[in-house]
Amino acid sequence: VAYVAQHAFHHIENHLEKTPNQYIQWRYEYGDDKEALVKDTMVATDEELKVMKEPFEYRWKSEDGLKEYKEKVVIRSLTGHRRVAKGTKNDYEYEVKFENKPSTFTAWLALDKLEKLGWGKELKKVDEKVASRSAAFQTPLTSSNVEKHLENIGLDREYGTHCRIGQLSGGQKVKVVLAAAMWNHPHIVILDEPTNYLDRESLGALAGAIKTFEGGVVVISHNSEFTSAVCPETWVMTPATDTEPGRLDCKGDAEWMKEAMKEKVEIKQIEEMVDAFGNTVKVEQKKKKALSRADKKKLERKRAAQKRNGEYVPGMNGSDEDDE
Repeated sequence: VAYVAQHAFHHIENHLEKTPNQYIQWRYEYGDDKEALVKDTMVATDEELKVMKEPFEYRWKSEDGLKEYKEKVVIRSLTGHRRVAKGTKNDYEYEVKFENKPSTFTAWLALDKLEKLGWGKELKKVDEKVASRSAAFQTPLTSSNVEKHLENIGLDREYGTHCRIGQLSGGQKVKVVLAAAMWNHPHIVILDEPTNYLDRESLGALAGAIKTFEGGVVVISHNSEFTSAVCPETWVMTPATDTEPGRLDCKGDAEWMKEAMKEKVEIKQIEEMVDAFGNTVKVEQKKKKALSRADKKKLERKRAAQKRNGEYVPGMNGSDEDDE
């Protein structure tokens, strides 16, 4: 998720002596987004820290599997590793370390278990780091790659690589903020009052970019002209009063989603990548696993239930891939 704050310059106000290129390299130098990790939604409160330090009962078996142990333990930290739980496709487990235990003693705990223990915000940090590592392999953090990225946003290399941020104009600084937010190839972009910090020409360019962006976009704005240009359908909620109930009005093209669903989406697997040292790396192709008879029966029941509930959409949520 990429977020551009209402006061966009707050992202860069402590880095005015850096060039835009240096700022992006600093922000992602360890693979994750330093700006994302210090947001309020990522920092635990005193109350949450207190819950995180409460002991709970943990059971485990010896290496030979013959003995079972149980003990009251306290989680010291997350290791930063995440995996898909056995027997599931989308349920994650996270590796943890315990207080008063050797660093080699780790355990994998389910997401819902850790959330109950108050580690929800730390889980978000791990998720951010995992996503960042994936993006880093897709586009290595090199000066030339950052320079090209800035040029794609509209900031020439003269300003992107050879000029300090403090010397840029307001419009150029905004481009730096947008470029930095988009470096990580986000799935969702959140723009908080973009009309406050973009001129008319830049807003037109942003509206065009939003229309072609294949991810999700959340726009917080009071500018109806801008929102109507980027949102084909608008829901207007009139709040309830003492005498009248609340009312929801739908404006615009209510059929746009059906038309969008008809568009063919082609996904190609990358065969080669170029790492930070300029080496070409072959990407291992994912092999499709043949379904057993039991799995096919289970899939057929799942598809039948989806169709009864009107939830089955060919090509969405892996439907076509599962059918093969």
